[in-house]
Amino acid sequence: MTETGAVLEAEQLVVGYGGAAVCGEVTAAVHSGQVLGVVGVNGAGKSTVLQTLAGRQPAISGEARIQGLLVDPDTVPFRRQVAAVFDDDLFFPSLSVAEHLLLVARGHSLPNPELRVAAELKFFGLDGRADAVPDALSSGQRRRLLLAAGFIRPASLLILDEPEQRLDPVMRDALARRIKGHAEAGGAAVLVTHDPGLLVETAGSCLVIKGEVELVEPGDGAAFIAGL
Repeated sequence: MTETGAVLEAEQLVVGYGGAAVCGEVTAAVHSGQVLGVVGVNGAGKSTVLQTLAGRQPAISGEARIQGLLVDPDTVPFRRQVAAVFDDDLFFPSLSVAEHLLLVARGHSLPNPELRVAAELKFFGLDGRADAVPDALSSGQRRRLLLAAGFIRPASLLILDEPEQRLDPVMRDALARRIKGHAEAGGAAVLVTHDPGLLVETAGSCLVIKGEVELVEPGDGAAFIAGL
Protein backbone atom coordinates (compact mmCIF):
# COMPACT_ATOMS: atom_id res chain seq x y z
CA MET A 1 0.00 0.00 0.00
CA THR A 2 0.94 3.65 -0.30
CA GLU A 3 1.62 4.43 3.37
CA THR A 4 1.03 2.91 6.78
CA GLY A 5 -0.96 4.74 9.41
CA ALA A 6 -3.32 6.42 6.92
CA VAL A 7 -7.07 6.48 7.48
CA LEU A 8 -7.62 5.80 3.78
CA GLU A 9 -5.18 4.14 1.41
CA ALA A 10 -5.86 3.41 -2.25
CA GLU A 11 -3.25 1.66 -4.35
CA GLN A 12 -3.61 1.37 -8.14
CA LEU A 13 -7.38 1.31 -7.67
CA VAL A 14 -9.31 0.89 -10.92
CA VAL A 15 -13.05 1.53 -10.80
CA GLY A 16 -15.82 1.07 -13.33
CA TYR A 17 -18.62 -1.15 -14.54
CA GLY A 18 -18.63 -4.53 -16.24
CA GLY A 19 -14.85 -4.64 -16.22
CA ALA A 20 -14.56 -1.31 -18.09
CA ALA A 21 -12.67 1.43 -16.24
CA VAL A 22 -14.22 4.89 -16.07
CA CYS A 23 -10.94 6.67 -15.28
CA GLY A 24 -7.27 6.05 -14.62
CA GLU A 25 -5.79 4.37 -11.57
CA VAL A 26 -6.30 6.01 -8.19
CA THR A 27 -3.39 5.97 -5.76
CA ALA A 28 -3.72 8.19 -2.70
CA ALA A 29 -3.52 8.28 1.07
CA VAL A 30 -5.55 10.41 3.47
CA HIS A 31 -4.42 10.76 7.06
CA SER A 32 -6.14 11.90 10.22
CA GLY A 33 -6.87 15.61 9.98
CA GLN A 34 -6.90 15.66 6.17
CA VAL A 35 -9.59 16.25 3.56
CA LEU A 36 -9.07 14.98 0.01
CA GLY A 37 -11.07 16.69 -2.72
CA VAL A 38 -12.09 14.87 -5.89
CA VAL A 39 -12.96 16.99 -8.93
CA GLY A 40 -13.64 16.56 -12.61
CA VAL A 41 -16.30 17.14 -15.22
CA ASN A 42 -19.61 15.29 -15.10
CA GLY A 43 -19.10 11.66 -16.05
CA ALA A 44 -15.39 11.69 -15.22
CA GLY A 45 -15.80 8.91 -12.65
CA LYS A 46 -15.77 10.87 -9.39
CA SER A 47 -18.86 9.28 -7.88
CA THR A 48 -17.76 5.84 -9.04
CA VAL A 49 -14.51 6.28 -7.12
CA LEU A 50 -16.45 7.17 -3.97
CA GLN A 51 -18.96 4.36 -4.45
CA THR A 52 -16.04 1.92 -4.64
CA LEU A 53 -14.33 3.35 -1.56
CA ALA A 54 -17.61 3.03 0.36
CA GLY A 55 -18.02 -0.59 -0.73
CA ARG A 56 -21.14 0.03 -2.79
CA GLN A 57 -19.55 -1.56 -5.83
CA PRO A 58 -16.47 -3.75 -6.33
CA ALA A 59 -13.19 -2.48 -7.71
CA ILE A 60 -11.98 -3.79 -11.05
CA SER A 61 -8.44 -4.08 -9.71
CA GLY A 62 -6.15 -2.64 -7.06
CA GLU A 63 -7.32 -2.19 -3.52
CA ALA A 64 -8.39 0.30 -0.88
CA ARG A 65 -8.20 0.12 2.89
CA ILE A 66 -9.87 2.14 5.62
CA GLN A 67 -7.93 2.08 8.88
CA GLY A 68 -6.06 -0.90 7.47
CA LEU A 69 -9.28 -2.79 6.70
CA LEU A 70 -10.03 -3.90 3.17
CA VAL A 71 -13.22 -2.35 1.84
CA ASP A 72 -15.97 -4.77 2.78
CA PRO A 73 -19.40 -3.36 3.69
CA ASP A 74 -20.52 -6.77 4.95
CA THR A 75 -18.21 -6.53 7.96
CA VAL A 76 -19.08 -4.57 11.10
CA PRO A 77 -15.51 -3.25 11.69
CA PHE A 78 -15.47 -1.64 8.23
CA ARG A 79 -18.93 -0.14 8.57
CA ARG A 80 -17.97 1.40 11.92
CA GLN A 81 -15.18 3.36 10.26
CA VAL A 82 -17.08 4.91 7.35
CA ALA A 83 -19.96 7.39 7.08
CA ALA A 84 -21.04 8.07 3.50
CA VAL A 85 -23.50 10.56 2.03
CA PHE A 86 -24.51 10.08 -1.60
CA ASP A 87 -27.24 11.65 -3.69
CA ASP A 88 -29.90 9.09 -2.82
CA ASP A 89 -32.77 10.01 -0.56
CA LEU A 90 -33.19 6.72 1.27
CA PHE A 91 -35.59 7.11 4.17
CA PHE A 92 -38.14 5.11 6.12
CA PRO A 93 -41.37 6.78 4.94
CA SER A 94 -43.17 6.45 8.28
CA LEU A 95 -40.35 7.78 10.49
CA SER A 96 -40.06 11.46 11.32
CA VAL A 97 -36.91 13.52 10.90
CA ALA A 98 -36.06 13.16 14.59
CA GLU A 99 -36.81 9.44 14.57
CA HIS A 100 -34.42 8.88 11.67
CA LEU A 101 -31.60 10.57 13.56
CA LEU A 102 -32.44 8.76 16.79
CA LEU A 103 -32.27 5.46 14.93
CA VAL A 104 -28.74 6.28 13.76
CA ALA A 105 -27.65 7.65 17.14
CA ARG A 106 -28.92 4.67 19.10
CA GLY A 107 -27.67 2.21 16.49
CA HIS A 108 -24.17 3.56 17.09
CA SER A 109 -24.58 3.63 20.88
CA LEU A 110 -24.05 7.36 21.18
CA PRO A 111 -24.31 8.72 24.73
CA ASN A 112 -27.25 11.05 25.29
CA PRO A 113 -28.76 10.33 21.86
CA GLU A 114 -31.68 12.75 22.31
CA LEU A 115 -29.29 15.63 22.99
CA ARG A 116 -27.15 14.69 20.01
CA VAL A 117 -30.20 14.59 17.77
CA ALA A 118 -31.36 17.98 19.05
CA ALA A 119 -27.93 19.45 18.25
CA GLU A 120 -27.98 18.08 14.70
CA LEU A 121 -31.52 19.32 14.13
CA LYS A 122 -30.47 22.81 15.20
CA PHE A 123 -27.24 22.80 13.17
CA PHE A 124 -28.98 21.76 9.96
CA GLY A 125 -32.00 24.01 10.51
CA LEU A 126 -34.42 21.12 10.90
CA ASP A 127 -35.55 21.70 14.48
CA GLY A 128 -38.82 23.12 13.21
CA ARG A 129 -39.39 20.00 11.10
CA ALA A 130 -38.42 17.37 13.67
CA ASP A 131 -41.84 15.72 13.58
CA ALA A 132 -42.26 15.80 9.80
CA VAL A 133 -41.91 12.69 7.63
CA PRO A 134 -39.50 12.80 4.67
CA ASP A 135 -42.22 13.19 2.04
CA ALA A 136 -43.30 16.42 3.73
CA LEU A 137 -39.82 17.95 3.43
CA SER A 138 -38.45 20.12 0.66
CA SER A 139 -35.59 18.82 -1.48
CA GLY A 140 -33.10 20.93 0.47
CA GLN A 141 -34.45 19.74 3.79
CA ARG A 142 -34.12 16.11 2.73
CA ARG A 143 -30.52 16.82 1.77
CA ARG A 144 -29.87 18.31 5.20
CA LEU A 145 -31.41 15.25 6.85
CA LEU A 146 -29.05 12.99 4.90
CA LEU A 147 -26.09 15.10 6.01
CA ALA A 148 -27.26 15.13 9.62
CA ALA A 149 -27.50 11.34 9.57
CA GLY A 150 -23.97 11.14 8.17
CA PHE A 151 -22.42 13.54 10.65
CA ILE A 152 -24.18 12.34 13.79
CA ARG A 153 -22.60 8.90 13.73
CA PRO A 154 -18.96 8.26 14.71
CA ALA A 155 -16.64 7.55 11.77
CA SER A 156 -12.97 7.94 11.03
CA LEU A 157 -13.68 8.59 7.33
CA LEU A 158 -16.41 10.74 5.83
CA ILE A 159 -17.25 10.07 2.18
CA LEU A 160 -19.26 12.96 0.74
CA ASP A 161 -20.55 13.03 -2.83
CA GLU A 162 -21.47 16.60 -3.79
CA PRO A 163 -22.86 17.36 -0.31
CA GLU A 164 -23.49 20.98 -1.30
CA GLN A 165 -26.33 20.01 -3.63
CA ARG A 166 -29.63 21.76 -2.87
CA LEU A 167 -28.09 23.78 -0.03
CA ASP A 168 -28.33 27.56 0.22
CA PRO A 169 -25.13 29.65 0.62
CA VAL A 170 -25.48 29.94 4.39
CA MET A 171 -25.79 26.19 4.81
CA ARG A 172 -22.89 25.60 2.42
CA ASP A 173 -20.71 27.75 4.67
CA ALA A 174 -21.91 25.79 7.70
CA LEU A 175 -21.17 22.53 5.89
CA ALA A 176 -17.60 23.68 5.18
CA ARG A 177 -17.12 24.42 8.89
CA ARG A 178 -18.51 21.01 9.79
CA ILE A 179 -16.18 19.15 7.42
CA LYS A 180 -13.21 21.10 8.75
CA GLY A 181 -14.33 20.37 12.29
CA HIS A 182 -14.44 16.65 11.56
CA ALA A 183 -10.85 16.81 10.31
CA GLU A 184 -9.67 18.98 13.20
CA ALA A 185 -11.12 16.41 15.60
CA GLY A 186 -8.89 13.74 14.05
CA GLY A 187 -11.11 12.40 11.29
CA ALA A 188 -10.51 12.31 7.55
CA ALA A 189 -12.78 13.00 4.59
CA VAL A 190 -13.04 12.44 0.84
CA LEU A 191 -15.14 15.08 -0.87
CA VAL A 192 -16.54 15.26 -4.40
CA THR A 193 -17.72 18.78 -5.15
CA HIS A 194 -18.38 21.26 -7.94
CA ASP A 195 -18.30 24.19 -5.50
CA PRO A 196 -14.96 26.06 -5.70
CA GLY A 197 -15.48 27.74 -2.34
CA LEU A 198 -16.23 24.48 -0.53
CA LEU A 199 -13.26 22.79 -2.17
CA VAL A 200 -10.70 25.48 -1.35
CA GLU A 201 -12.11 25.98 2.15
CA THR A 202 -11.88 22.32 3.16
CA ALA A 203 -9.50 20.26 1.03
CA GLY A 204 -5.76 20.11 1.57
CA SER A 205 -5.10 18.03 -1.55
CA CYS A 206 -7.14 17.04 -4.55
CA LEU A 207 -7.57 14.26 -7.09
CA VAL A 208 -8.23 15.80 -10.50
CA ILE A 209 -9.89 13.27 -12.81
CA LYS A 210 -9.49 14.01 -16.51
CA GLY A 211 -9.26 10.50 -17.89
CA GLU A 212 -6.08 9.98 -15.92
CA VAL A 213 -6.02 10.87 -12.23
CA GLU A 214 -3.62 13.54 -10.95
CA LEU A 215 -2.98 14.24 -7.27
CA VAL A 216 -2.66 17.98 -6.70
CA GLU A 217 -0.91 18.87 -3.48
CA PRO A 218 -1.74 21.73 -1.10
CA GLY A 219 -1.04 25.28 -2.13
CA ASP A 220 -2.02 24.98 -5.79
CA GLY A 221 -5.43 26.60 -5.66
CA ALA A 222 -5.42 27.28 -9.41
CA ALA A 223 -5.09 23.58 -10.16
CA PHE A 224 -7.92 22.85 -7.75
CA ILE A 225 -10.28 25.21 -9.54
CA ALA A 226 -9.14 24.11 -12.99
CA GLY A 227 -10.36 20.61 -12.23
CA LEU A 228 -13.94 21.69 -11.50
